[in-house]
Amino acid sequence: MIIKKIDKESINALPLGQFEGEIVLVNSKEQIKEAVDELGSHTLIGFDTETRPSFRKGTQYYVSLLQLATDEVAYLIRLNEIGMPRLIQDILEEPNIVKIGAAVLDDLRGLRKVAVGFQPQSFFDLNEELKKVGFENVGVRNLAAMVLNMRISKSEQVSNWEASELTQKQKLYAATDAWVCLEIFKKLQYQGYLDELFNK
Repeated sequence: MIIKKIDKESINALPLGQFEGEIVLVNSKEQIKEAVDELGSHTLIGFDTETRPSFRKGTQYYVSLLQLATDEVAYLIRLNEIGMPRLIQDILEEPNIVKIGAAVLDDLRGLRKVAVGFQPQSFFDLNEELKKVGFENVGVRNLAAMVLNMRISKSEQVSNWEASELTQKQKLYAATDAWVCLEIFKKLQYQGYLDELFNK
């Protein structure tokens, strides 16, 4: 039985969970094809983006990092270094690959500023969709706790995503955020919680 409401104390009591697979940092055009071949062989992938935080009013940054994850590998694509590769954009526009994230609209708004003529297809927003099936708390941290019984760290959220070198902690945080969305979706789908969304 999956609970649909949780408080901070309950989350903090859970064991810390994180992505255990391979993390591939994509910061050259030569790495794109391998990433796309792998991602294109899946029908479900986890999705997230990171943007350098702005602590000054009126200062905004473009999306720094795009994360796309399967069960086994997470690709961290450094958009601030290589721009939006056309082949990656094709994955985001592919109707037969469902990209699963949380608060997806904000991510897509950011990507539209860096991807020319971007036409996103087949995105599943956990936050929006799970409210429709009775979840009172949404957001990646809440959902990971309720669905997967684990606590994920948000300590790197406001770190500098445009640093010349990303730390191991940043990479793990970014990979976990995309992967955990995929895992939440798969468990809910398997247990029938999403049936009413797809059987209309």
